[in-house]
Amino acid sequence: MLYPMLFKPVYRDYIWGGTSIAGAFSRENTPTPCAESWEISAHPDGMSIVENGEYAGKPLQELCEELGQDLLGSFCEGKVFPLLIKLIDAKERLSVQVHPNDESAKRYGGEAKTEMWYILDAKEDGKVCAGLKQGTGPRKFKDAIHDKVVTSLLTEVPVAKDKAIFIPGGLVHAICEGCMIYEVQQNSNTTYRVYDWDRVGPDGKGRPLHIREAMEVIDWHAPNIGLLNAIPMSANSKANKRERILRCDYFTMERYTLTEAEIFENDGTSFISLFAQNSAIVVKVDGVDYSVPAGRSCLIPAGIKNFTVEGAEPSARILVVHI
Repeated sequence: MLYPMLFKPVYRDYIWGGTSIAGAFSRENTPTPCAESWEISAHPDGMSIVENGEYAGKPLQELCEELGQDLLGSFCEGKVFPLLIKLIDAKERLSVQVHPNDESAKRYGGEAKTEMWYILDAKEDGKVCAGLKQGTGPRKFKDAIHDKVVTSLLTEVPVAKDKAIFIPGGLVHAICEGCMIYEVQQNSNTTYRVYDWDRVGPDGKGRPLHIREAMEVIDWHAPNIGLLNAIPMSANSKANKRERILRCDYFTMERYTLTEAEIFENDGTSFISLFAQNSAIVVKVDGVDYSVPAGRSCLIPAGIKNFTVEGAEPSARILVVHI
């Protein structure tokens, strides 16, 4: 039995989080602070549990093994969900960090993690750090870590609501304070911190740094990173607006703004994730309605060939992710 699946959010209470996830999306039982909500995840560090329908109570990874390509699609190798989709509330800035890419993960260990950030909200002068300034090499960067002047080597990128940025594995980065983000990434929980602003936790101690590991996986030749330009595309309904935000080796994200019902035709190659950004939506499959509240994600199995999405309010916006 295949149907649109909702999942119980997996919350993280990291010290830099705030209360925006609960406030913006009417969430209950969130921790304080609430830094992240893992929306769709088959990672053992935060496994999604089905919330609705026939499979309620089942872990996502168990369903991947049981349903295989009917859930994941023919593009997925094996029976592991390849992505991790989350919400991030950065009340304070995150650490300066880096993740391995595919090559460095194979060489040094850890899980490869390429990701993208879609900005759901940001303060007026919101920014992120994405990449190192030109001419920064291993020795200069390591000296900056020692002297606690890492920020002087980071490239700052101004951000605003509904903008997006691509963060490939190997790129040094940091989310700055005042940003709420919808993040799509490889199925990974490997993060190497190089600087954490000298802050301490409730125990009076700083969080661990991973300087040796970071120096191994940083891509010293990474190109400059800027905001992504949305590419207009044709929706099935001419009244609706469809844009491609990003297409990379690991996933594709598109944004739809709905004036009327939109028909989606799936060829079975991939599952489809829907995020109801600013309005509740209704997903219709074989004459049955499935409600998705604003600020929630649902997973459409690859075996569902056709479905329709309607917004509960005018100009409902949805973020659509597939591989």
